[in-house]
Amino acid sequence: MKIGVLFDMDGTVLDTIQDLTDSTNAALAHFGYPQRTVKEICSFIGNGAWRLIRGAVPEAVTDAQVDTVLSYYQQYYKAHCQIKTKPYDGILEGMADLKDEFALAIVSNKPDAAVKALADQYFPGMYALGETEKCPRKPAPDMVYLAMQNLGVEKCIYVGDTEVDVLTAKNAGVPCLSVTWGFRDVEVLEKAGGEYYCHETKNLPAMIRRIAGEVYGQ
Repeated sequence: MKIGVLFDMDGTVLDTIQDLTDSTNAALAHFGYPQRTVKEICSFIGNGAWRLIRGAVPEAVTDAQVDTVLSYYQQYYKAHCQIKTKPYDGILEGMADLKDEFALAIVSNKPDAAVKALADQYFPGMYALGETEKCPRKPAPDMVYLAMQNLGVEKCIYVGDTEVDVLTAKNAGVPCLSVTWGFRDVEVLEKAGGEYYCHETKNLPAMIRRIAGEVYGQ
């Protein structure tokens, strides 16, 4: 039986930060709130769209108001999630290298509609799961388990770029490969308990094979 490899989306396989920033700032501008920088948006990403908007709006904004901004953001982002987004250099080649040996999937806290739209564009045919009301978002392990079930695998390696991904893998009881070209510094990943690191996309297949050998003996 193949080992599954579950990839986070934002900051791991797709460079989405400019579309996320533009969409967040469009929502903020619509409601008269100050704009945010790319660096600030990076720090808000990882725990789902609600947390992104909660971090982006002024502190005094109520949760009910956040819900209103979130609704506008989600509609805007759904229509603008494919403007500047692109795979990181080397990702498509790495996945092509892995696809016959491993079962691949995308697991993201991004809204499910956007995850599926981007996966259809860049990773056609690959199972992709985003945030839904029916499945608790990461770092709960539910998304990992659901993806494994759909792939028909009993073992997997989780690949992500944030501390949320490290915690997700820990909660699911699977190894995590942390990539360092995404939205968090290595220090943040180390503090969260990261163990395996990949610093260049060209090394991704080799690192996944190394983990498969060390953890699963394959």
